[in-house]
Amino acid sequence: MTSPGASPATTPIGSRAEAEGYVAMVCFKHGPPRLYGVELEWTVHHAEDPHRPLDAGRLRKALGVHAPATLVRGSPQLPLGRGALVTVEPGGQVEISLPASESVPQLIDDTAADAAELTSLLLDADLVPGAYGLDPFRTPRRILTVPRYAAMEHAFRRLGPHGPRMMCSTAGLQICLDAGESDQTALRWRALHDLGPTLVGLFANSRRRAGSDTGWASARTEATFGTCAPFTEPPPLDGDPAAAWARMAMEAPVLCLRRGDTWDAPVGLTFGAWADGQLPGDRPTYDDLEYHLSTLFPPVRPRGYLEVRYLDAQSGDGWIAPTLLLTALMSSPLDRVLAAAEPAAGRWFPAAREGLEDTLVLRAARDVVALGTEVLDRTGADPELVAAAATRLQRIVDNTQGRRAS
Repeated sequence: MTSPGASPATTPIGSRAEAEGYVAMVCFKHGPPRLYGVELEWTVHHAEDPHRPLDAGRLRKALGVHAPATLVRGSPQLPLGRGALVTVEPGGQVEISLPASESVPQLIDDTAADAAELTSLLLDADLVPGAYGLDPFRTPRRILTVPRYAAMEHAFRRLGPHGPRMMCSTAGLQICLDAGESDQTALRWRALHDLGPTLVGLFANSRRRAGSDTGWASARTEATFGTCAPFTEPPPLDGDPAAAWARMAMEAPVLCLRRGDTWDAPVGLTFGAWADGQLPGDRPTYDDLEYHLSTLFPPVRPRGYLEVRYLDAQSGDGWIAPTLLLTALMSSPLDRVLAAAEPAAGRWFPAAREGLEDTLVLRAARDVVALGTEVLDRTGADPELVAAAATRLQRIVDNTQGRRAS
């Protein structure tokens, strides 16, 4: 029982079952799908030499009052002109995210304006945003010195080389959608995952890493999946997604134990074990649980809404086509979406390695693009923008088919 005046966030959790029940309750919020969000992320490079390690001082100067406190202690972190907040990832990648919108056209317009403003800020400091989902020029190098990223890097390095790559060298396009009514949530969850390999293949652009060909169409996906398997890989899709997610969250390792100046967690400590008392005299709070959930990086992360995380960052305005495609598909009859995606469903690793050169991924891409272009106008976007997105999508598929036929 919470004592009078105690904050629920600081209330100790009594058991794994209690923590698991909380996660299942808060991570999938039900209601009519009406809100949309998008987050754009870029690696950042010196304009005169993209191979040169990023100068943190120059990045601070470029972002000015928009910089987050992780980069500039005490920064006011003022939003950009249309409301996007700028955040910075461990390797200096910059990200913008606006509040969710009920209007896809408004979301795209506002995001494009703030992306242009951020690009201008970078250019004024002789910096440029990257064009790929993975830094093709440099090895991973952490420039943020906050305890969170130090602890995560320490934990990931024990697991192999992919964790530092994911933290410091990758950039993604994230699309956020409502979970939907309770009787549709499981279907929407499955549809987003079944579409995943197809969309990974369609928009893969991260083949090169630190100057070398990795042999993967999306080496960003390779790095993410390899960071902390199986917790960064696609989950099993059978049964109730809320219960499965809550169980996975309990079994995932604690990456940050926010106690003192150093946040390194004991090796092998899972949140479920922590909640069950594995650390004598130190019970996690609900605030600790919320923080733990922020350190999990699956392809789709439930945060009350569904955060699609499996797309490579795109060059320039290339993020618009996948955003329109996915939002349009998820507003369509999901039986048609599942049927179109079915040939590639579950083929995450072939899609990441081969892209559309994988026969089944290409087959699904043809059907997904055909369905998507049929329903793009559901987004309400300007007809010229819809036509441009449809042309771009069809060109990706046609170019692959042309290469295979030659």
